[in-house]
Amino acid sequence: MLTIWGKKRKPLCDGHSRRDFLQVGTLGLASLTMADLLRLQACGAQSASASKKSVIMIYLCGAPPHMDMYDMKPQAPVEYRGEFNPIQTNVPGIEICELMPLQAKIADKLAIIRNLRALATNTHMPEELLSGFPHGPTGGPSALIPGTRPTFGSVVSKLHPKGGTNLPPYVSLGMEKMPHGYQRKLGLEPAFLGIGHQPFNPGSPEALALSKGMTLDRLSDRRALLCGFDNLRRDVESAKGTFAGMDEFTAQAFEILSSAGVRDAFDVSKEPEKVRQRYGTALSRFLQARRLVETGVSVVNVLAPGYWDTHSKNFTTMRKLLPLLDKGIYTLITDLHERGLDKDVTVVVWGEYGRTPKINKNAGRDHWPQSTFALVAGGGFKMGQAIGATTSRAEQPVGEGYIPQNVLATLYQKVFGINPATTLRDHRGRPIYLVDEQNPIKELT
Repeated sequence: MLTIWGKKRKPLCDGHSRRDFLQVGTLGLASLTMADLLRLQACGAQSASASKKSVIMIYLCGAPPHMDMYDMKPQAPVEYRGEFNPIQTNVPGIEICELMPLQAKIADKLAIIRNLRALATNTHMPEELLSGFPHGPTGGPSALIPGTRPTFGSVVSKLHPKGGTNLPPYVSLGMEKMPHGYQRKLGLEPAFLGIGHQPFNPGSPEALALSKGMTLDRLSDRRALLCGFDNLRRDVESAKGTFAGMDEFTAQAFEILSSAGVRDAFDVSKEPEKVRQRYGTALSRFLQARRLVETGVSVVNVLAPGYWDTHSKNFTTMRKLLPLLDKGIYTLITDLHERGLDKDVTVVVWGEYGRTPKINKNAGRDHWPQSTFALVAGGGFKMGQAIGATTSRAEQPVGEGYIPQNVLATLYQKVFGINPATTLRDHRGRPIYLVDEQNPIKELT
């Protein structure tokens, strides 16, 4: 089945119009998604050295309750401390929730940032985590129109592309599945860097496979059809030079599509059964992320299972979500260590902000940007520690604390060698810092 979407056009770099989208089988072959990325990345290609370093960013959509996970306060009044008890980890002095016993076994491989606060107040979008700048009201100048700042992955794609791989540098797994309409692309925008630096979203492992019954011979026939379509479009737009230089990228995309190695990187079914069973179906995106960084992807965003917005029945929800997250983090971190990837791959786990220390009348916790957490693992950082502290009821950091921009500044500088004070030109040619708060988290390094 061939589907052609015409008329609607989007500008590319250098004034080119975006190619009309064609879809063949389960994967577009003229836009090809991958072909677009190849083409558009070349428009702003940078000469940067290749790196083995990668970041997996796991997003807990809905804002997880910090005091029921990594910053428990057993001495606080009952209306604050909640239903769960802390347990001792394998690092003396560090306790976490009893529903996360697997992480307790590997706390020496984790770093908990407890003195984190957010600027966002009432949005369940990941902009602040992915770019450092929130969408929506913050009570200050950092609230921006969605998509006006490029995300971390887009910046890495622009300034630190990897060599020696056909895989895109920036991949998103499951972010389109955010609940309640949050699947808008607001949190994934490359902004003024251009759509060539947006994340590649396979949707599922099957998105990169040939459709059922599609052979490479038949794919070649579809290529002939594509060439015929191209000839027609060139007759219409040749005077504008719209398609100049595009054939090489389409050819590359066909090569990628027909490359078993590239397709396999997205396909968790290629893993041994024993490994797939360790992760389980609910955590297949975690396994897919590990496969991608292992084969050369720089940044992978992963939507964690579940919805963490617990205005009511917080403890009932946490009894379901925390054991699954515990298994996911434990399995991924252990897998990375067993494969010798722990020094090259940094894992970050976090949500938009924390939740109210005081339990509400619906046995829930409401939004609380004054205090939250980030969990960091690997990357050669200092593990086995809890960084910072909050007040006795987990209401705010002791001292100034950190914000997500400090986390991103750390990843830019220490993982990819990108100075967080680097400026990029926006649509108006103005120099824009990657982040305004450029100090890395010193305890990690």
